[in-house]
Amino acid sequence: MNPSFPKKHAMTIQNKVQWIYSSRDNRELEERYDEWASEYNKDLAADFSYLAPERAARVFASHVPRHARILDAGAGTGLVGEELSRLGYNQIFAMDLSQGMLEEARKKDIYLEFRQMVMGEPLDYATDSFDAVISVGVLTVGHAPASSFDELIRITRQGGHIAFSMRPDVYENSRFKDKQDSLELENKWRLVELSPKFQPLPKGEPDVYHQVWVYQVTPSQ
Repeated sequence: MNPSFPKKHAMTIQNKVQWIYSSRDNRELEERYDEWASEYNKDLAADFSYLAPERAARVFASHVPRHARILDAGAGTGLVGEELSRLGYNQIFAMDLSQGMLEEARKKDIYLEFRQMVMGEPLDYATDSFDAVISVGVLTVGHAPASSFDELIRITRQGGHIAFSMRPDVYENSRFKDKQDSLELENKWRLVELSPKFQPLPKGEPDVYHQVWVYQVTPSQ
């Protein structure tokens, strides 16, 4: 039996984050995000001062034109979509493994479409569907694997961009570095920006750092 959702009077937000990270598989991860969805924005954005969506959106915007067709991969409750909308983007599509999180994102009236899919599995989008993809807080412990990049590249048009946030320690120690380097050696994409390290949760996890990677999908040979 899965542990019940950690209630606020008994569990800190740090405990909730660890509860998410300890999910045994995608089914359990989905269930736990469904349970957290209604409190997620307040817990992270308000109480923890979650900065990753804003930081990643700013880096993304320096490479992607405002008219671009964008997939928010792992959109959650729409925090990244809100930041992109503030920057002038209006063709944003949401994808997430949790229907509960997508229902929260729907309330923001930012996205053109909502689809439930799992990063690391085949994505039900046609090849070259998007001008750009952004993924924040998804490529991490117990979440989307490094193999997710293959499908993100497939659904992004040649010359388009893929931007994502990640902890540097996860990058070094969880096969992401090898996969990212391999895709660059195979001429699937090229790195165009790596942001400085920053604290995504300065109030809640001040010792945790993220960076934002931006790749450009290269033409087929």
